[in-house]
Amino acid sequence: MKRLLVLLLAIALAACTSMARMEGEQVVNDRLVVHVPGAWNKVVDRSEKTPYDTWTQEGMPLDHLRLWGGVRPGEPLVTKWASYSRAADARDPRVPTFRTGLTPEKLVSLFEAVYAGAGTVTITKVEPTVFADTPGVRFEFTLARRSDDLNMRGVGWVAARPDPVWGEELYAATFVAPRLSFYERLLPMAEEVVKTAHVRASPRS
Repeated sequence: MKRLLVLLLAIALAACTSMARMEGEQVVNDRLVVHVPGAWNKVVDRSEKTPYDTWTQEGMPLDHLRLWGGVRPGEPLVTKWASYSRAADARDPRVPTFRTGLTPEKLVSLFEAVYAGAGTVTITKVEPTVFADTPGVRFEFTLARRSDDLNMRGVGWVAARPDPVWGEELYAATFVAPRLSFYERLLPMAEEVVKTAHVRASPRS
């Protein structure tokens, strides 16, 4: 019954979304530039503009690569919670919002909160990295998705970049897929995109 409900919710969600095939250079929020060496499908939500881009290989809600570009202080990382990934009677969790001066641990906790709306999140690894030409952190996590009992694995990259106008801007990416088979197979494709990330020189107006 639970899986049937998830399927019905996914069908309802699909009515509000479309997918577009992408290749080559892509720009997220006019700030984050990535190169797509292989085709991904961009999920377009016609009902609301989200603060991130969502791409998928196998389709939503199975796997996704999310990209945040130039999130300013006071801006949320999520504006619409994914109904297909949550229990039907669940309340909306608190909205994670970027602020200047966050430690690497606090930056990771923002994304822990992003995915906590879908189930139980456990951070399993945090290490230094460079993302979008900026020192940051790479983190790994597990997600026990409560709506359909799927065990997911995820990885994220996040960096707060100094900005002369806003103090800092946040750049990030996360990739999530089912732990068995899908994650190991699709992760290299996500990493190919992430390693090309750089910040666009021209600022937003």
